[in-house]
Amino acid sequence: MVWSLVVGALRWLAAHPWVPVVLLVIAALAGGVWGRRRREAARWNRVRERGLRYAMPQIDALHHREFEEAVRDLMRRDGCPEAIQVGGAGDNGADVKATDPFGRLWVIQCKHRQAGWAGSAVGTPDLHVLNGTGRPVHNGDVVVLVTNGRFTDKAVAFARSQRLHLVDRHLLAQWAAGSTPLWELLSAVPSPRRPGSGS
Repeated sequence: MVWSLVVGALRWLAAHPWVPVVLLVIAALAGGVWGRRRREAARWNRVRERGLRYAMPQIDALHHREFEEAVRDLMRRDGCPEAIQVGGAGDNGADVKATDPFGRLWVIQCKHRQAGWAGSAVGTPDLHVLNGTGRPVHNGDVVVLVTNGRFTDKAVAFARSQRLHLVDRHLLAQWAAGSTPLWELLSAVPSPRRPGSGS
């Protein structure tokens, strides 16, 4: 039965040789349209990333996963095209990883607070996790915790003692609404890895 169908189809194609040609032309045109749309989408993504801005009400309204994606996109805007969102189960304290134009690997943990500054302050337990994995597990050069809220005094002191960088609501607002890369807003960022680079 199958063989007779195959033979019948081949005979029909032999009698109508223009059909495969038409199908190939249609496939080529569809592939060209798909490729053009993909290139156009990539171009607009680059434009969007270059001009990306967030106001704090926008950030406050995000889901915690969307907050991680926003931080990833801000890193891309700043010149880290391969920044990725890696947060989730088994992320070992990293939500975003990015390599900046100076060769430094950034390991970023994100803590979203729906109530913003009025929400619970980020304390030392979150920093203990980040400190235990940021460099030993992820090999980060710059280890950062970003929140749209605030940090406890103990967390600030601990971060300072362990060379961890904190981005609270005020610094996040400056970073997200402007065009200055995060490494220019933070102090005591490690030196560039690439010889001859400067920040």
